[in-house]
Amino acid sequence: MTARPVARAPRRRPDDGTWRPGDPAGHRQFQNLGEIHLERGGVLPDVQVAYETWGTLNADADNVILVEHALTGDSHVVGAAGPGHPTPGWWDGLVGPGLPLDTDRFFVLSTNVLGGCQGTTGPVSTAPDGRHWGARFPYVTIRDQVRVEELLLERLGVRRLAAVVGGSMGGMRAIEWAVMGAERVERAIVVASTAHATADQIAWAQPQLLAIRTDPDFAGGDYYDTGRTPDAGLGIARRIAHVTYRTETELNDRFGRQAQPGEDPLRADRGRFAVESYLDHHASKLTGRFDANSYVVLTEAMNSHDVGRGRGGLAAALRRVEADCTIASVDTDRLYPPRLSDEMAGLLPRATRESIHSAFGHDGFLIETGQVAAIVRRALARNAG
Repeated sequence: MTARPVARAPRRRPDDGTWRPGDPAGHRQFQNLGEIHLERGGVLPDVQVAYETWGTLNADADNVILVEHALTGDSHVVGAAGPGHPTPGWWDGLVGPGLPLDTDRFFVLSTNVLGGCQGTTGPVSTAPDGRHWGARFPYVTIRDQVRVEELLLERLGVRRLAAVVGGSMGGMRAIEWAVMGAERVERAIVVASTAHATADQIAWAQPQLLAIRTDPDFAGGDYYDTGRTPDAGLGIARRIAHVTYRTETELNDRFGRQAQPGEDPLRADRGRFAVESYLDHHASKLTGRFDANSYVVLTEAMNSHDVGRGRGGLAAALRRVEADCTIASVDTDRLYPPRLSDEMAGLLPRATRESIHSAFGHDGFLIETGQVAAIVRRALARNAG
C-alpha cells in the first residue's frame, strides 16, 4: 500500500484555526493597550490582548492568579472546544470551584501571549498600513510578553498577584514575572521550565525555525495573501519538537518497530512505521490550528529567555525574587531536565522543590494533571509570608 504524503497540500486561509476579528470570540475578552516599546528596540503601535477569566475579582483586587500557557497553547486553560476555540482547555481539572485554582476563592486569568495567533497582537494582525504584519513583526522577548501582561493587569486594576503559574514557555514567563515584578507577586509556580534557555534548547529550536523558513510557501513570512500556507515546514517543526516532548522509552514501548496498519515501510513504495504516523498526526493537528509566523516569533522569544540578562547574571537576578516559589520538574524531561529546576531553586531565596513522575517526558506537565494539581494545592496552602 502506498503511504499518504508526509506533508499535506497547503490550504487556503482562514482554515488554519488562527483567530481573526469577526471570528466568534468564544470566552475571550479583549483589551487594547496602545503603543508598546519592545526590549530589543521595536515598537508595536496598537497592541490588543486576548484573555479569559474564571471566578470573581475581589474588592481589593488581590485574589488574582495568572496562568501562563506554553508554546502552542492559548488563553483557553479550561473548557470545551467550540466556536472561537480550536482546542479544548489544556489544563482541565485545575480551574474551577473547589479545584486547585479555586474559583470560589480566586480570580483566575490567562492571556494569549504577545506574538500569538489567538486574538493577541501577532504577525497575522493588521499593521497601521492595513496589511498583515507578517515578516515585519518585530522581535519580542519573554520580558516583552510579561510587560504586556503587566499593562493588562494595570488596566484591570490589579496591583498584586496571589500567584503566577506556568509550565514550559509559561514557566519562563512565571519566573520572569517573579523577577520583574518582585514586590507584586506573592507566589510563583514554575513547572517543567528554566530560568534561562540553554544551548541544547536553542539547538533543538534551530532546525524547527529552518524547516518553516525554507518552506517555499512561507514566502519570507508574507504568505497571508498568497492563498497558501507553509504547512509542510510547520509540520516538520512540530515533528522535531514533539520528539523532545516525549521520551525514548515511551516511544519505544508504545510503537517499537511496528508498521502503521495497512502499510509496509520496508517496501519500495514506502509506507510508514507507526511512530512516523504518530508524528504525522501531531503535525497535522498543529497546522490545522496554528500560524507558522507565530511559531517562529514565539520560538525566538523562548530562545531569548534569560532572567540574568542585564541584571548582573542569573544568581543576582533570582536573589531579588520576593515570592514564595515552587519549582517543579518532570523526572523524565529531556528538554527541560530536572537539573535546571535544581539550579533555579538553589538560587531563589525561598523555593520548594517538587517533582512530577511521568513516563511521558516534558509533556508530563500537561498529562499528569493529578500530580500537578497536588503541587498547586500545596503551593497555594503555604503561607507566602
